[in-house]
Amino acid sequence: MGKTIITLLNESVEKYGERPYLYEARQGTAYTALTYREVQEQTVRFAAGLMALGIDAGERIALISEGKNNWVLGELGILHAGAVCVPLSVKLETEQDITFRINHSDAVMVLASDQQIMKLRPMKEKLPAVKRYILLDPDVEAEEGEIHFDSVLALGDSLLSTDRASVEERIAAVAPESLANISYTSGTTANPKGIMLSHDNYVCNVEQAIDHLNGIPSYFRTLLILPWDHSFGHTAGVYAFMKSGAAIASVAAGKSAMEILRNVPGSLKAINPHLLMSVPALAANFRKNIEGGIEKQGKTAWRLFRQGLKVAYAYNGEGFNRGRGKRALLKPLVAFYDRMIFSKIRQSFASNLQYFIGGGALLDIELQRFFYAIGIPMYQGYGLSEASPIISANCARAHKLGSSGKTMPRMDIRIGDEAMNPLPVGEKGEILVRGGNVMKGYWKNPEATAETIVDGWLRTGDMGYLDSDGYLYVLGRTKSLLISNDGEKFSPEGIEESIMAQSEYIDQCVLHNNQSPYTTALLAVNREALRRRTSDPAEAAGIIAGEIAEYMKGGKHDGLFPYRWIPSAFAVIGEPFSEKNGMVNSTMKIVKHKVYEKYADRIAELHTADGKRADSVSNLGVLKQLLE
Repeated sequence: MGKTIITLLNESVEKYGERPYLYEARQGTAYTALTYREVQEQTVRFAAGLMALGIDAGERIALISEGKNNWVLGELGILHAGAVCVPLSVKLETEQDITFRINHSDAVMVLASDQQIMKLRPMKEKLPAVKRYILLDPDVEAEEGEIHFDSVLALGDSLLSTDRASVEERIAAVAPESLANISYTSGTTANPKGIMLSHDNYVCNVEQAIDHLNGIPSYFRTLLILPWDHSFGHTAGVYAFMKSGAAIASVAAGKSAMEILRNVPGSLKAINPHLLMSVPALAANFRKNIEGGIEKQGKTAWRLFRQGLKVAYAYNGEGFNRGRGKRALLKPLVAFYDRMIFSKIRQSFASNLQYFIGGGALLDIELQRFFYAIGIPMYQGYGLSEASPIISANCARAHKLGSSGKTMPRMDIRIGDEAMNPLPVGEKGEILVRGGNVMKGYWKNPEATAETIVDGWLRTGDMGYLDSDGYLYVLGRTKSLLISNDGEKFSPEGIEESIMAQSEYIDQCVLHNNQSPYTTALLAVNREALRRRTSDPAEAAGIIAGEIAEYMKGGKHDGLFPYRWIPSAFAVIGEPFSEKNGMVNSTMKIVKHKVYEKYADRIAELHTADGKRADSVSNLGVLKQLLE
């Protein structure tokens, strides 16, 4: 029997009504809290205000904002009004990215923060279906067609005083299968796909995750550093904490993205969270700050710290075998280093912090070992927006470092071959899942839905395997989206095809970004065209670099794609991808996971100082042979 997010909130208000749910620090102020009951009251007022503005059940309303109380109140208000929320990433910068999502979802209103409305105002003419913009921040002057959040609440108060019954009817009509969100992701085509998630998809995944973790205590607080539209932060933060009667806090407000980032350390201290959600880039950043702090204390502290890590790594093993066998002998030493150094790190970082939950499937095992050693384990998980998103996670009672944990309860998993037939334990194949957390499909895209959900199974497009203990290991994309180190995703096909079409010197191009700070490329070049220009390998490397540079600022293809996805480094390969060498399939498509496997060393080299250079030793060696 399914549930709605509205029921989830009602149940929590009954149990935890006077407990804090949302913490916020507005510009220059200290943190204040809204209780569960206050959140529910404001949500109903906002829903009534939307109805007063003419919103009908089932209509779409976009939401683009940094994390703040009004983000949650806005989404919950949309859902109580029977409407559908379309959360958008604040990292969307280009007009094409923003207008496509708002227009494709047929959104009739947009909720926007002070920073985001500035992006939207110049493109309003390109958003013809949007009737009104609701400003989440009080200090922005409203322009034509814009209304403040508080004014919507006031409209709601009027409707509630004259016709409360119509508001209550609308709320009561929301069903578990009603659409809650259309969440946009980058598919394998140029345009992103809108993932349709129902109320029940969310509630199902929240309940799976909480059972898997053995509960989140109601006294827990988290600082939600991840973008709030991000499906991981959305489900594991906003809704899992709501279900548990626990509290979420936004990072203290700032006038720019940079200012908000600078507020993170202060917010961590003020909130002192018990649990944090993280992505690889954030984890690496935290580690850098911790190590920087130790180095400042001098050589002795640094040596002690390194020795302590070595001992803790040996004692902890892979987590599930911690302190077992001969490792038990290290226990007194582990306690000594913990007392001397690691407990002090925890004290200064966030003394309440018990563990991290890591999203993004491929968190470096070395990072996991580091946080485990200092006594704040980072339990790695794996998910996909299409699965609401949590599919598996390590947790305190069952973890194996290097894996993505065990799968959620009440969810089927299968590792399948190309025909989706189940493969035995330990064999690599596509990860397939089935359960109440699987999306309803893609908005206005039945073809993609039919390809992705087959016989009830969600085809994740990720490669992986299950070990004999039931732990999932995720190996990367079968269809290979670019995934940057902050979790943002982008489909590479458009860029690859453009580079191949526009450059006479580049015949084949495969981009790679698996949660790295920058994108890289493997290039098969047209040796005849290069030979016509030069016989000098270094000059040839410069010519190829110049072709890529045309996509950056001032280049002739400037603005075609966001700069962050244009390759910052490339490896020239000696032979083209072909059917003969197994890199191209029968439909003439490059099989990316095979390319990545074969050229793993070259890809790794592109993240070194020499390898990043166009005239790296490897590139010059390959070009020398090609130009002979």
